Amino acid sequence: MGKLLPLLFTILISNIIISSAQDCNSYSFTNNAIFASCVSLPVQNSHLHWTYHANNGTADIAYRHTGVSTSTWVAWGLNVNGGGMVGTQALVGLVGSNGSVQAYTSAVAGYNTGLQQSALSFDVSGLRAERVSGGDVVIYGTLVLPSGRTSFSQVWQMGPVTNGAPGQHALGSENRNSVGTVDFVTGQQGAGGGVGGNLLHRRNTHGVLNAVSWGVLMPMGAMIARYLKVFKVAHPAWFYIHVACQVTAYGVGVAGWGTGIKLGSDSEGIKYTTHRNIGITLFALGTLQVFALLLRPKPDHKYRIYWNIYHASVGYTIIALGITNVFKGLDILDPEKKWKHAYIGVLISLAAIAALLEAFTWFIVLKRKGEDKQHGHAENGNGYGHGHSQAA
Repeated sequence: MGKLLPLLFTILISNIIISSAQDCNSYSFTNNAIFASCVSLPVQNSHLHWTYHANNGTADIAYRHTGVSTSTWVAWGLNVNGGGMVGTQALVGLVGSNGSVQAYTSAVAGYNTGLQQSALSFDVSGLRAERVSGGDVVIYGTLVLPSGRTSFSQVWQMGPVTNGAPGQHALGSENRNSVGTVDFVTGQQGAGGGVGGNLLHRRNTHGVLNAVSWGVLMPMGAMIARYLKVFKVAHPAWFYIHVACQVTAYGVGVAGWGTGIKLGSDSEGIKYTTHRNIGITLFALGTLQVFALLLRPKPDHKYRIYWNIYHASVGYTIIALGITNVFKGLDILDPEKKWKHAYIGVLISLAAIAALLEAFTWFIVLKRKGEDKQHGHAENGNGYGHGHSQAA
């Protein structure tokens, strides 16, 4: 059974890939156009068809976006000098409320683009677009590929049309992952390639680092401090284990915070204010906790109780904010549901372990108090009897 499930999974994936390729290759264009190559892009139900002409370095292309409603724009383009949206030389299809499609070119100079009509850095001829039955929008054109190159970063997107003009597209997972590479000679294409792929990789790295640090290691470190010190055999090892766990969590968290700052600077115009502000607060409180270790009074110092209150309150605040921000990050990244379910499973496991340890801790504490009380009563009784007999 263990070997059968991976085999079935492989067959399923293969069938999906084959059916996708068939949909790409078997599509019939209204003008009976035939293209030498095509790829089904990984998100947003999009396909790219083309024929490359080596003799003059041009490519006849047809970008097809399926299931497009009226009052919607679609766009596909090449980023000649980088990756991602900024710098993309786009072909735009603007679908009006009556279903008619206007085709034009737009050079994307910034994140706040309105997809205004403008010339591209390379020539495009035969540009037109249509919306066919079923809601497919197809943009046709012949590109003069720049600098004799054949491999580029590509970007594709869709969004609403408001008052006859392109509006801002959504920021969901598919919208953010609509970047890749394409080679007009080999036909190879990659999802999230080039600079766009690096950006996606850094987003994932940022998410993993922060989930592990603030979302897992910090709660574990707090559990170590609360429950291990109950066991006399764990003294003073529990303290050093606690410090090691929290310092490790802080170090990993700083790395995650740093990647977040870099992501923010590389994603101008895309802001997640709440997630960002919680991240900054976590970094500040975590740094404060680390430096507070240097000011930790000795156990018998009169101010030690106040330091303990401060240390615990800030620590639990960090844990609460950390877990909250992990969920904020998961909502932003919008990965497969299994990752969110996995993190929830980790939290449930930690909560269950904490509940068991909490009960066991109180059992030990109450038992020791009872033993100490009995021991004290026994001593008082013996003393009183001994004194009484002596007096007698």
